[in-house]
Parts: sequence; structure tokens; C-alpha cells
Amino acid sequence: MKHYLLLLLIPALLPTQKTYSQHVRTISGLVTCHEDASPLEGVLVYAKGTQKASGSQQDGMYYLEVSDKDSILIFKHNEFQTQEIKLTACSEYNIALDKGQSTPSAAQPASAPFSPLGSWRAVFQLRPDVEVPINFDIRPTTSGKQKVFFRNGDEQFEGGWVRQEQDSLFLLLDQFDNELAFKISDGTLSGALRKQDHSGFSLPVKAEPGQTSRFKETGTAPAGDFSGTYDVIFRSENGKEEKAVGLFRQKGNKLSGTFLRVTGDSRYLEGLVEGDQFYLSSFIGSSPSYYKGSFSKDGKLTGEIVGSRSSTAFTGVSNPKAALPDPYKLTHLKEGYSSFDFSFPDIDGHTVSLKDPKFKDKVVIVTIGGTWCPNCVDETSFLAPWYKANHARGVEVVTIQYERQTDPAFVKKVLTRFRDKYDITYTQVFGGIADKAEVAKSLPSLNTFLAFPTTIIIDRKGRVAQIHTGYSGPATGEYYTQFVEEFNKEIDTLLKN
Repeated sequence: MKHYLLLLLIPALLPTQKTYSQHVRTISGLVTCHEDASPLEGVLVYAKGTQKASGSQQDGMYYLEVSDKDSILIFKHNEFQTQEIKLTACSEYNIALDKGQSTPSAAQPASAPFSPLGSWRAVFQLRPDVEVPINFDIRPTTSGKQKVFFRNGDEQFEGGWVRQEQDSLFLLLDQFDNELAFKISDGTLSGALRKQDHSGFSLPVKAEPGQTSRFKETGTAPAGDFSGTYDVIFRSENGKEEKAVGLFRQKGNKLSGTFLRVTGDSRYLEGLVEGDQFYLSSFIGSSPSYYKGSFSKDGKLTGEIVGSRSSTAFTGVSNPKAALPDPYKLTHLKEGYSSFDFSFPDIDGHTVSLKDPKFKDKVVIVTIGGTWCPNCVDETSFLAPWYKANHARGVEVVTIQYERQTDPAFVKKVLTRFRDKYDITYTQVFGGIADKAEVAKSLPSLNTFLAFPTTIIIDRKGRVAQIHTGYSGPATGEYYTQFVEEFNKEIDTLLKN
């Protein structure tokens, strides 16, 4: 009950939007150690004058807004000697710090004006007793605006634009029609993840600057190296089982990984191992993912995916040859159908069908997805540049998008955002509501519909050559490489015929 009372109070705690503007420029640079040229993280960078402050990121980079009132740039770290640089018209200031005690005369200003630039550690309050940490960076763009990037394992995912309005900070997560809305207080942030129209469920979140750690460490050493491939079974609360493959990579106590399912992979997960316990999380703007469990020395694992309202248990066993069912044999045309077709409107309301002249004598790739779908994002990140490179060979691509809402204005908004973000130059059409049963009804020639995305390849004569269920993205490593190789091989073969 306390959890739901907290959620009801969130709107009253969230920032209001007010008009506010600043006339400043953004400078940046790299902070390194003079002795070994290694990048330095957590160096305080602030300007004399306005006393605006920021901090260096994990890669040593910093970004800071300054104005004409600022004359000196100060670099401070407890383990290094403080240094000052005179500000000029330049936009880049790189510096190497010498080891030694920081001088007290250049101590941090008592109340530096807020700057969102730099590294942040955020914690979602998934339940009253469950916290999920994630990391993000806010960086300036060449236009002077700011963007947020979410860090998960090897990925830095571009989340969206950042807007500051007096004591409020908004991270606009257009990809998922969400936003992180924060109140600024003493340099920290508190607020919620919510829909941009403020409807539905809000998730409390707090963030602190200058931190790149994820899960809090207790100092317990890992009980072993649990890297490897695992056969995994997920069991929902109603007893339904789903086969998966777990991929884990461990370096010291740091752990990264992903889970492959028929429907797609869980993308980049990042966390740690303490003793035989592991913790993994991920966030790119939709909702936070949180996995926890334990490894055993005999190659077994147990754990659960923890959600805001329920959990899904899983067990696994080490198996280098773990594999999913063949994704090319799960979806096919129903008996009695010799071809695949559809008739749906594009962004501008024009009806598109595979019988249209533009698809005649072409190899056609049809993807069934949605702008809200993380695995569809991965497929689009591959397919959009691939199409540009291969279109002239006689290939066309159509994406049938199924969305969370059917309102025409909403559909046009999300499809346009998706097109602009990924520079999509092929056709997008709207298929209907994002429900698998409804997808199956709208595409009656398919025997079933199991996963967003599902990819259909059609030869020059209009015959279905291949249907691939799900998607194994870059986080899956060799599985992704294998998919790309098979995809290109199939297209090359069809173009020769």
C-alpha cells in the first residue's frame, strides 16, 4: 500500500515546466595523469566567475558551460595537484595533472551553479525494497544543445535531448515517448520516469553526479569466473516455461551479459559478481531491467528478473553449445497461401501494398516491429544503413509498425521520430495496435506471430524465401555476427536469380 501511495504522490513532487534560457558556450577537453597519460575520472572542473562546475567522465572527458564572466578554469582532484588555465576563445582545453596533494586555496566553491554535463548514477525505486542502478552521461552537441547517453556494458545508447528549466531538468526519451523529469536540489536530481503525456505509471528515480559505478560494492571477492554460455529456462508465475540462452562475460568482479530468447535478446546488461551472487541492470529509456541470482561452482545458476509488480524466475546450466530453436522454422505461410501481402497506410496516410509498382521485380525485406521495441531498434540500426548501401542493387524494405496507440496524430509522431533518429529512407507503414494476436489477425497468411521483430524476405517473383523470428542484436556477439552473415548471403543469392 505504501508503494502505491508513493506513486500517487509523485505528480505533486515532479517539476513544472517554465521558460528559461541561458546565453553560454560549451567547452570540453581531456583530463589525464601526467605520469602515465591515463584518463582521469572524477576531476572537478569549474570556472571562476559564474562558478559553474562539472566533472570528468570515465574516459577523462569533461564538458562545461561558461560565459563571458568566466576567466579561469580550475581542475581539482584530491589525489592530484590543482591546476588553473586561463580561458580564451578556444572551445577545447586538455590538461595533464601531476600527482600530489590538492591545494586548499582552490577548494570547490561552496555552492557552484548547477550544470547537468558529465556522468551520473541514477537509482530507480522499482519497489519499496528494490533499487535498480543505471548510468548515464549528459554531453553537449555541436548545436549547443545537450543529449543524454545511457551506458550499459559496451554500449552508449543515445537517449534523447536534455532541457533545463530553472530548478527542473527533463531528459526527453522520444524513442519510447517517455521522459525523466527531475527536480534539481543541491546538485542532485529527484523525480520520476513517466510518459510524456503524464499518463499511466510513474517510477521514482534519483540521480547523483560524478559517479560511474553501478551497483554498490561490498568488497566481497567473486567466488570464481562464471563467464560462458548457459542453457536457461525462464518460468513465469503461472508456470509457463520458456527456453533461453544466457551469455556472460566476467572481468574481475565486473559482469556483463545478455539473454537470448525466441522473441529477441535482453540487450546489454551490466553489473557485478560478489561471492556467488550476481546483479545486472540495463536502461535505454523504456523501463529499467533488473536481473539477480547466483552461480554455483558446478556450472549452474538460479535467479529472477525483478519487475515493479512481479518477478520471473530462471535456472540454468553451463553449456557451450546452448542454442534456441531454429528461428527460420518458427513462422511460415499457412497452407493454401502462396504469397505474403498487406495493405496499410504510410506516415502520410497513403496506402502501401506489395503489389505496388515500386516492389515489382525487387527483392523485398518486410520487417514487422514497433518503434517502442528495443530489439526492433537494434534491427533498424543495422537495416537503415544497410538499405542505403544496397538499395541500388534491386532491394526494397518495408517496415510494418505496430504501436501502443492507434491515434493518427500519435502514430505520425512516433513514426516520424523513429525515421529521423535512424535516418530511415525506406517505407514505414502502420499496421495497428502492438498486440501479437492482433498482428496475427492483420496478417492472415502467417501461421502465427511470435516476436517483434519478425523479418520476411521475398524474392523477385513475389515468393517468400525466408522468415526469421526474433532478432539477435549486437549484444549477443557471435550470434549477431552469424545473423548478419546469413542475411547477406540470402540477399546475395536472391539478387543473382
